[in-house]
Amino acid sequence: MGLERKPLQGVFNIIRFNWHFYVIAGAVLIVLFIIKYFVPVFLQSIIMWLGFLILIPITVSILTSFYVYDYSDLYKLYWFSDLNEKKVLNVNAGFDETSAIIKHIFPKTDLTICDFYNAEKHTEISIERARKAYPSHKNTVRVDASVLPFKNGTFSHVITIFSAHEIRNQKERILFFKELNRITELDGHIYITEHLRDLNNFLAYNIGFLHFYSKSSWLKVFENSDLYLEREIKITPFISTFVLKKNGNTF
Repeated sequence: MGLERKPLQGVFNIIRFNWHFYVIAGAVLIVLFIIKYFVPVFLQSIIMWLGFLILIPITVSILTSFYVYDYSDLYKLYWFSDLNEKKVLNVNAGFDETSAIIKHIFPKTDLTICDFYNAEKHTEISIERARKAYPSHKNTVRVDASVLPFKNGTFSHVITIFSAHEIRNQKERILFFKELNRITELDGHIYITEHLRDLNNFLAYNIGFLHFYSKSSWLKVFENSDLYLEREIKITPFISTFVLKKNGNTF
């Protein structure tokens, strides 16, 4: 990914990486439009309403995505403390939009980038498309989410932005967070930025919100990984950043 984000880049990427959903929805709308002319009048209004029920959620999700990924301050990363002269790990799941931005904002950061994407475990077709469109940085370290190849207490700050939810198995997700705990300094911070499975995201993305996890689910993972929530930052009504610290135990 380049440093400068283009206008509508967020919405364009969502459509580009998930085009099959939009093709299916478009095909259904076309079929309904054609059928409308071959059915009795009383059924035509029903078909029109069905069309609206398909079109409205798509429109709302695209507008929300524009607000989140193209209009909001999401990519200004204002919630970080000064990362200059700090050892920082940025973890992604096959699609890295933030490492170049971090280096631009904090040019003296000692930044390590790792990617835990595994095609056998993380089966989202959108990730595969994103990887082809935006190849990883040449210095990215390929890792197993359950066993990170770093020594205890290596990093003062660990960052994951829209990646941790791609670990769909909860046991594996807990192992991942235990590893984040292990490799973070005693006084370090772990930043987890995610959509939540809540009312706001349901209204925005309809059943797509099921791809996210609830706050209670994240809190359970943090607790089982011996991490505690220092604070939650609401970047937009649809996104939370959890700032975590170690409880003091090591694994």
